[in-house]
Amino acid sequence: MGTAPDKLVQKRERTAFLLLTVVLFPVVTIMIIASFGFAVWFWQMFVSGPPGS
Repeated sequence: MGTAPDKLVQKRERTAFLLLTVVLFPVVTIMIIASFGFAVWFWQMFVSGPPGS
C-alpha cells in the first residue's frame, strides 16, 4: 500500500503543486499584466500621445 517511495512521490507532487499555484502562477500573471501596461504606456508615449489629445 503506502511504501516509502510512494510517499516520497506524493510529497514531491504536493510540493510542486503548491509551488505552481502559490508562487509561479501569480508571478506570471503579474508579469503579463505589467508588460501589457508597459506596452500601452510605451505606445502612448511615442505613437498616439496622451489620452484626449
